[in-house]
Amino acid sequence: MTILENISLKNYNTFGISVNAKRFIEINSVEELQKLLLKEKALFLLSGGSNMLLTKDIEKLVAHINIKGISIENEDENIVEVTVNAGENWHEFVLWCVNKNYGGIENLSLIPGKVGTCPIQNIGAYGVEVKDTITKVSAIEIKTRKITSFTNEECKFDYRNSIFKKETKDNYIIISVSFKLTKKHHVFHTSYGAIETELSLKKIITPNLKDISDAVIAIRKSKLPDPKELGNSGSFFKNPLINVKHFEKLQKSLPTIPSYKISENELKIPAGWLIEHAGLKGKRFGNCGIHEKQALVLVNYGNASGIEILNLAKKIQKIILETYEIVLEIEVNIVE
Repeated sequence: MTILENISLKNYNTFGISVNAKRFIEINSVEELQKLLLKEKALFLLSGGSNMLLTKDIEKLVAHINIKGISIENEDENIVEVTVNAGENWHEFVLWCVNKNYGGIENLSLIPGKVGTCPIQNIGAYGVEVKDTITKVSAIEIKTRKITSFTNEECKFDYRNSIFKKETKDNYIIISVSFKLTKKHHVFHTSYGAIETELSLKKIITPNLKDISDAVIAIRKSKLPDPKELGNSGSFFKNPLINVKHFEKLQKSLPTIPSYKISENELKIPAGWLIEHAGLKGKRFGNCGIHEKQALVLVNYGNASGIEILNLAKKIQKIILETYEIVLEIEVNIVE
């Protein structure tokens, strides 16, 4: 293990924000991580850098978690249980599953980031959340350096949330995630978003896992910018939940407002729709802006600072609150 000094993190975050790490180390095994925790407790954990906005240089030791490996724990003719180490690329793992005909996460294709961060915010897309397949999350407790396992229930998964984002935040470092996937009798989720339309365009009537994954990839590529070409962190805001009375009030002046029923009293409203209909889609503000194809995505046009992007996010929040009386919550982790 070698600690490097004054390392630029521009290539370690998908927004492409140019900030420096005073000290930087790459962690390639659980043993290396445990040894490091003997000396250093105050770490800045960096994985794929896909769900964060860096607004300043990092004074703490930046530990880049790059622990690799995939193993099959149990399987029978119907089900397979797979444990994946935290440093594996999420999209590559999804494709690995699709190629082996392991079902359950195909709708989560092309989501950026590493496997170790997927439980933290319970990543989701097109009607599927990662909590639907997770059986166990293993993590090292920073204080004791002991490995602890959390069951699905103990993770307290919620919409874009988990125990790792709330009660135990900064107490644990996730080292692996275990998934329960189907080998046959797959349950397909094709009714959410444009998946059915995409399959129809390809004249696919009876889709398989690869068909659905390919459809999701095509949809995401058509709407979302490639971080390698235009810095971004995917969906910047959560889709807000509002009560039925609030929705009915909005519907009087906005008859086309879309919604998804969550419960008898709550509806989910697409944040991208709110931002677009507030006239912000495609708008540029200096070095950053709102993407022209997807209003939920904030982009760095090349030289934006994290502060610039954060100020834009706050501007959007203010406009949405004034226009719809809806509070937009930021999904991306802001490092201030």
